[in-house]
Amino acid sequence: MVDVSAAAGIPVETLRKIETGRIVTPAFFTVAALAHALELDLGALAHTLDGLPDVAPNAATA
Repeated sequence: MVDVSAAAGIPVETLRKIETGRIVTPAFFTVAALAHALELDLGALAHTLDGLPDVAPNAATA
């Protein structure tokens, strides 16, 4: 966990909060930094998640 947080440039506590669900919707830049640190393609990740229901509806579409 320490190595991933360091590679992503985010605090270990932030990563812990994401893993335990205390941060339900991390900022895009946090997700992008983690994806880069883990050598994951954001496009492939988005495609994998495509079709899943939104956690919170967008206020603009509600």
